[in-house]
Amino acid sequence: MQSGLGKSDKWIIRFETENSGVNPLMGWETSSNTLSELNLEFSTKELAVEYAKKNKIDYEIIEPQKRKTIKKSYADNFLK
Repeated sequence: MQSGLGKSDKWIIRFETENSGVNPLMGWETSSNTLSELNLEFSTKELAVEYAKKNKIDYEIIEPQKRKTIKKSYADNFLK
């Protein structure tokens, strides 16, 4: 099976969770910082960096890895 490239053209700003803990009642991860629930999407890397600089947000850029695809055919299963 080969995975598709859907929704891989976006740049996302994700905020880190600072003081996360475990909810004693349910056992779920919890945090008092609601920014950890927020993801901002941008169409280009430059727009994301510009937004982070304008709002004085520390950021780290993680470049996407190049995908190495091997073209496969269903018929190759029977041509050995």
